[in-house]
Amino acid sequence: MKEIFKPEFFSVLKEGYTKQQFSKDLFAGIIVGIVALPLAIAFAVASGVSPEKGLITAIIAGFIISFLGGSRVQIGGPTGAFVVIVFGIVSQYGIDGLIISTVMAGIILIIFGLLRLGSLLRFIPHPLIVGFTSGIALIIFSTQIPDAFGLQINEVPADFIGKWKTYLSSFDTVNYVAIIITVATILISLLFNRITNKIPGSFVAIIVITVIVTAFKLPVDTIETLFGEISGKFTFEIPSIDWDNIQVYFSPALTIALLGAIESLLSAVVADGMIGSNHKSNTELIAQGIANIVTPLFGGIPATGAIARTATNIKNGGRTPVAGMIHAVTLLFIMLFFGKWAKLIPMSCLAGILIVVAYNMSEWRSFVSILKGSAFDIIILLTTFLLTVLIDLTVAIQIGIVLSAILFMKRMADNGQAILREKDSSIVENYGSLPKEIEIYEISGPFFFGAAKHYSEVLKGHSSSTVVLIIRMRHVPFIDETGIHNFKEAIRSLRSKDKNIILSGVQPNVKKELDKSGLSDLIGKDNIFDNFNDALTQAKEYIK
Repeated sequence: MKEIFKPEFFSVLKEGYTKQQFSKDLFAGIIVGIVALPLAIAFAVASGVSPEKGLITAIIAGFIISFLGGSRVQIGGPTGAFVVIVFGIVSQYGIDGLIISTVMAGIILIIFGLLRLGSLLRFIPHPLIVGFTSGIALIIFSTQIPDAFGLQINEVPADFIGKWKTYLSSFDTVNYVAIIITVATILISLLFNRITNKIPGSFVAIIVITVIVTAFKLPVDTIETLFGEISGKFTFEIPSIDWDNIQVYFSPALTIALLGAIESLLSAVVADGMIGSNHKSNTELIAQGIANIVTPLFGGIPATGAIARTATNIKNGGRTPVAGMIHAVTLLFIMLFFGKWAKLIPMSCLAGILIVVAYNMSEWRSFVSILKGSAFDIIILLTTFLLTVLIDLTVAIQIGIVLSAILFMKRMADNGQAILREKDSSIVENYGSLPKEIEIYEISGPFFFGAAKHYSEVLKGHSSSTVVLIIRMRHVPFIDETGIHNFKEAIRSLRSKDKNIILSGVQPNVKKELDKSGLSDLIGKDNIFDNFNDALTQAKEYIK
């Protein structure tokens, strides 16, 4: 357990923590807290929950992830990736359903970490990640249209196409003041960093726009008109659980866990590259799991590592988990003492911030780049993207992973070869001019179920004059149960025709599987060799 769960915070303390580093972490933590403020509120509102739930998540989950996490600079909290799934869960199951799903997701994340699956999550294909991330970005953008344009809509349909039909039919209710505020927010958020990187443009936009709207009493919706007061209190709440229907929450919980794991580990990898360190992936997953178990019980929503806030932390000098903990304390201070003014923030201002977030999430350059690549990657990308937008994020991830696995196996099977080697070919070493009674086949690639049938059919199609068949297996890294089954069939078919089978270049792990399955006995252990020369010598003995 100690090897699996080793929080970086305690490693930092053991190494020695200096006053100089504390001053840097303090500055970075305060800046990141200011950056996180508008995002936490905006993500909560976009998710269909009250604004303080975003702040609670950033405070509690942010502190736990830094305190117990496996990355020195990771900043945790609510992120755009969860907006779609949280909105769907709240719409379908209510707040209790969200709490149950998030706690279950936390348990799944802890299991991932204890099973040491942190490194395995790195193998999720890039096209799949870009597909659902771009899909989420498009959905976030589409959900902000009513607030961005000030549309008067009583009820917005859940499906993507239905949303846009409703928007188009409601454009006669456009509020031009809301449009101006949205555009101004976007411009300030994008352009302010040309003046300074120390203060985020989104924070400046909220301050400036809120002051103007309040001073001139502009006719736009605010957080207060839609949600009322922003509570500065934490309440502990245990949801009512219908144990007979607990299984309905497993699918959304798994989606939250996968999203959280992928995003947090991607963020940690990016951070490693920026500071030249290595995070502990399994520790990070366990910390994310604990955060997602505790946070919803105090009114929070799902949390994970946030790439943009983590990068901001690093750029401002944060190098230890202390910076992330200070970021959480900063947000707590703002919530307790300045939350009463946050209710004045215009909804169109939050919409502008989320449109910028959606643009940054879209990864359109990666999207276009993948479209120029292989057909397999394009299929994964477009399938995941379209399912995310048109059907459901949960379905998109599940089908995307299955499709990726199937296409990967097809590519492996297509790249694998079982071919007849010409006896007089000058390009193949050591073959020379062999008697017609000896035939040589070489299998190249994994002997797994995707290619097993092809291999066995090729082996059966040998010359009738052959006395000895040498099968070279030097490029076979592994063989699975289906491969063994088909290989046995091929060997039995060849033996029934009085053919002598010799294996050459069998790797130790493959030899172990042959022994366990009884294939070594079927072929004859004396007919299995480490190198081709010994196999060829044995073959010549058979035809004497």
